[in-house]
Amino acid sequence: MSAEQNSTPETRQAGDTAGTPETAETPQAAGAAQQGPRPVRLTAAAALAALEGLALVAGGAWMLVEGLAGDPDDRQSAVTGGITLIVLALLPLLAARGLLGRRGWSRGPAVITQIMALPVAYNLLQADSMAIWAGIALAVVAVAALVLLVNPATTQALGIQGPGRSQGAGK
Repeated sequence: MSAEQNSTPETRQAGDTAGTPETAETPQAAGAAQQGPRPVRLTAAAALAALEGLALVAGGAWMLVEGLAGDPDDRQSAVTGGITLIVLALLPLLAARGLLGRRGWSRGPAVITQIMALPVAYNLLQADSMAIWAGIALAVVAVAALVLLVNPATTQALGIQGPGRSQGAGK
């Protein structure tokens, strides 16, 4: 038998707190966030963030291909815009992956993505073209994702504590 199997819960607990602060807090935080099934709201928020990320990748790829193979007004701007959109897509895609994995850090990037999407939706709504429908769709997705992300069931599933609350306060 190993020394860890022979140890009592008290000695294992004492050994756990002797490590770095990250090591001592990680199991508790992970356990609090991982209890029970994943709420549907959390899954829906992750799906909306992933949808936005995939839309950014598609738009960036289209701009990049158009800039390289097509006849844009300004080839350098088209290529730069395409690369920028593809890089920006990493934020909602990583946030979606984190939300599905119930990582508390992932809510921040997901909320930032939605807040950044709202002015873009507003600008699309000001156009006199088919962009109006894209603006409506983007606004609906951004507002719905924000509502899902600030929902108490979502924050609880991610293990996020409210302001002024410590981890032991609810016990």
